[in-house]
Amino acid sequence: MPVYKAPVDDVQFLLNDVFHIERYDNLPGFADASPDVVSAIVNEAAKFSEQVLAPLNRSGDIEGCTRHPDGRVTTPKGFKEAFRQLSEGGWIGLGAPAEFGGQGLPHVVSTAVGEFMISANMAFSMYSGLTQGAVAAMVEHASEDLKKTYLPKMISGEWAGTMNLTEPHCGTDLGLLRTKAVPQADGSYKISGTKIFISGGEQDLTSNIIHLVLARIEGAPAGTKGISLFVVPKVMVKPDGSLGDGNGVSCGSIEHKMGIHGNSTCVMNYDGATGWLIGETNRGLNAMFVMMNEARLAVGLQGLAQSEVAYQNAALYAKERVQGRALTGAKAADKAADPLIVHPDVRRMLMEIRAFNEGARALMLWTALNGDVSHRSDDTKARQASDDMMGLLTPVIKGVLTDRGFANAVQAQQVFGGHGYIAEQGMEQFVRDARIAMIYEGANGVQALDLVGRKLGKDGGRAVMAFFAEVQGYIKEHVDDEKLNVYLKPLGKALADLQQGTMWFMQNAMAQPDNAGAGSTDYMHLFGLVALGYMWARIAQAVNVKLASGAAGDADRLKAKLVTGKFFAERMLPETAVHLVRIQNGASSMMELPAEAF
Repeated sequence: MPVYKAPVDDVQFLLNDVFHIERYDNLPGFADASPDVVSAIVNEAAKFSEQVLAPLNRSGDIEGCTRHPDGRVTTPKGFKEAFRQLSEGGWIGLGAPAEFGGQGLPHVVSTAVGEFMISANMAFSMYSGLTQGAVAAMVEHASEDLKKTYLPKMISGEWAGTMNLTEPHCGTDLGLLRTKAVPQADGSYKISGTKIFISGGEQDLTSNIIHLVLARIEGAPAGTKGISLFVVPKVMVKPDGSLGDGNGVSCGSIEHKMGIHGNSTCVMNYDGATGWLIGETNRGLNAMFVMMNEARLAVGLQGLAQSEVAYQNAALYAKERVQGRALTGAKAADKAADPLIVHPDVRRMLMEIRAFNEGARALMLWTALNGDVSHRSDDTKARQASDDMMGLLTPVIKGVLTDRGFANAVQAQQVFGGHGYIAEQGMEQFVRDARIAMIYEGANGVQALDLVGRKLGKDGGRAVMAFFAEVQGYIKEHVDDEKLNVYLKPLGKALADLQQGTMWFMQNAMAQPDNAGAGSTDYMHLFGLVALGYMWARIAQAVNVKLASGAAGDADRLKAKLVTGKFFAERMLPETAVHLVRIQNGASSMMELPAEAF
């Protein structure tokens, strides 16, 4: 059976020593997030994840969800009780506004908690994760009446939320959407159509499910300009807040998937279901993008979380499993063979995963902090700068963390050899579960195109230039710190590669757009490596400061970080050069063959 131990110490080190969360006390919610409070929260989240959620991961995968003839769906054994504990613990509303029953704590804290729960049980965590995304969209765009009707019970966990975009004939290209909305005299709409791939579309965990549905109002313009967003409850809500009759929405079937079996992925049928408009008419994508961006960051977190739990099990196995002798001579002379951990190639795999995990965790928390500033600061310039950084990094986090997260799960499986292919070890489930993260909430190729085609040029390149300036400024500020040279020199080279790649697009993509498409994925990963390298430099700096001050009882763990960061700088960061060459080679050989040749 696989195991999981939440990386509590690492999270607290990042929050307190790398990002200095106490410096944000001027922002709403941060005063309540003292080091003691945050420590209590992450430790309780760790306990819940390790003791309640993790034991349900494999059994939930084996059992899966069941759709009954009447359209009801039951989740795996134990999920309902676990969801009750999740709700009663206030975990769903950790970062939600206090005015609707949430705790109003910083998003960076809920991000840390989210990683633990996803690592422990990705399929289960999706039920509350989609609810949190729906809450975020409604907080920003719904009317006060809709907020008062739905948000308190969604935040408490009594009701859940979903996101309904995809239809059988349209996924990424939402301009093809056919679900229609017919205005009614009372201001409501009748929603009709079919949505597919709806995570948590039907389940037995909550008494109501609040669907956010994209649809086209009769007579609306074609394409994406004619899409509106609606709130459509599974069960109608009476004026006093109690539940009434069922609405015209049902689960037609559930998908039989490669992974995340414990989450019900549904085909949803809307047959004249009653819904209410969220935000402005024909501006549905604008409102839904709040939820989509929340979801994309959460999916990036899934990539990290699956990579982390896969790493933990692979590292444990490598230390216990004996196989062959070390190249430098026997290390366990009293045994018939040495443990796998002595072999350089096994260490290569483990170090690559570990170096990614610790850097990616820092990147997730730093991005979440930027999100908190963008939503909570009263400083217009600070809000704009943080919002720019969030927008720039969202496709990088979604694309890079899920690509690498899946690759790392496969690599961790490789450490097990043939045993990794056997279900009882749990590694093949991590691989299957991690795979979907590269696909949903916008496939990673779309994320790369979003980065290159939209985010680089947005506002005259303001965001990317700010990122360059921040990393370059950090390198210059610490150029005389000899202890950081091993991290800063490779980072400087990687940043130069990223700047060259950016310039190449500016010079070669306008006249030949295929050049942007051909190099976009390489650019996204090049960007991700630089962002991770920047995080590792900041981690190393914080480690050196802490070691200089004593770090009683924690020195070994901190020194291990320096070695791991050095590995990243020496063996992973140089990959930027390969990505740059691919970008600069353009699209000619990629696009030359006629379609018939494939």
